[in-house]
Amino acid sequence: MDRTIKSLSLLLSYPTRELQAAMPEIGGVLASDTRLTAAARRALRPLVEELATRDIYDLEEQFVMLFDRSRTLSLNLFEHVHGESRDRGGAMVSLVETYRAGGFDPMTSELPDHLPVLLEFLSTRPFVELQETLADAAHIFEALNARLARRDSPYGAVFAALLQLSGAEADREAVAELLDQPDVDPNDLEALDQVWEESEVVFGPDPNAGCPQVRDMLAQMDVPVNSAPAATPAE
Repeated sequence: MDRTIKSLSLLLSYPTRELQAAMPEIGGVLASDTRLTAAARRALRPLVEELATRDIYDLEEQFVMLFDRSRTLSLNLFEHVHGESRDRGGAMVSLVETYRAGGFDPMTSELPDHLPVLLEFLSTRPFVELQETLADAAHIFEALNARLARRDSPYGAVFAALLQLSGAEADREAVAELLDQPDVDPNDLEALDQVWEESEVVFGPDPNAGCPQVRDMLAQMDVPVNSAPAATPAE
């Protein structure tokens, strides 16, 4: 298992007391991975320390405000490519099939394109495969990092680390297109309601429909394996 990818997955998970208790171990894993630059490892420390020491209810509220109520910070990757269109449904069906082919059965109620779930899966894959998959999402990581930087949020360091591990340079035009989307204040409930008033996800029959970037992501992940263990917490 790639313990760094697993640790980054946990940092982006909903805060719990169990997660807080695991922060010293997670911090140690991230601090020792020389694939990350010294600057990237230092940038992750404030988030690790905050998750370890801050009141759990404050952490939960912060997480919901950032990632659940702000659509432009959604941790569901296909949201940033397809919105709630039929194409997103087809892509998620393909992603579920990819998980199953890799022997991965996530025990969660989250959608399959939820980033912590994807990272948990990738932590079980060969590094070259996980790196190529991260590279396909480089523009999304860069845009999320930029939006979180505007909010002075330490969570941005996670996306910067993922971008660095991808070994890719984010496409500037793709990043600019994402950043051009309205960034609604999560405290503005009326504006949030307007943003979320879109068609529901429809699981279409064509898993190859939609954005080429998503097809590339799925193609990189769809590599046959003899067996792959389900992900377990960082050790």
